[in-house]
Amino acid sequence: MKRLVSLTLQGLVAVLPVALTIYLVYWLLVTLETMTGAALRAVLPGDWYFQGLGLISGLILLMLIGLLVNAYVVRHLLRLGDTLLSRIPLVKSVHGAIQDVLRAFSIANKQQADSVVMVTLGDNMRLLGFVTSREPSTRLRGAVDESVVGVYLPMSYQLGGYTVYLPASQLESVDLSVEEAMRIAVTGGIQNPKSI
Repeated sequence: MKRLVSLTLQGLVAVLPVALTIYLVYWLLVTLETMTGAALRAVLPGDWYFQGLGLISGLILLMLIGLLVNAYVVRHLLRLGDTLLSRIPLVKSVHGAIQDVLRAFSIANKQQADSVVMVTLGDNMRLLGFVTSREPSTRLRGAVDESVVGVYLPMSYQLGGYTVYLPASQLESVDLSVEEAMRIAVTGGIQNPKSI
């Protein structure tokens, strides 16, 4: 009986990541089709609309928005919108958290060569971290004369971590991409560079 349970769990571990990824992509595509399809059906004559037109239109719309974001006027309007949202008490917390998560993904996509570091504490403890800021504000540095670097130390299996400011001399650059290091951190070290 234990052997059957073990085999079932191994099968679940093998299938679950793929199944969840496929479901998430499917859900995103269906949601995009539903939202843009409803708007198109309200505007277009009934016989012009076909299944998938909403998805195609949604993807084209997202690409156009991506192009517009690079324009100065649109960036200025987006900054005004961010400023407005950051003044509304409850909304600013949610909006700020979403922006922080998206910034973290954009940091990961840049794949900076020296953004994954080891921080040594004491004689033996080493923590995996991510450089978030090379030149933090003087208000964060305080009276410290030495130049410090902002480093995010993630906690395993949680959406949390610590941001510490350390002298650059205490950091050791690691030959890992941000994605590889994040996998190691999130899985609590179960994923090591050899298995990635």
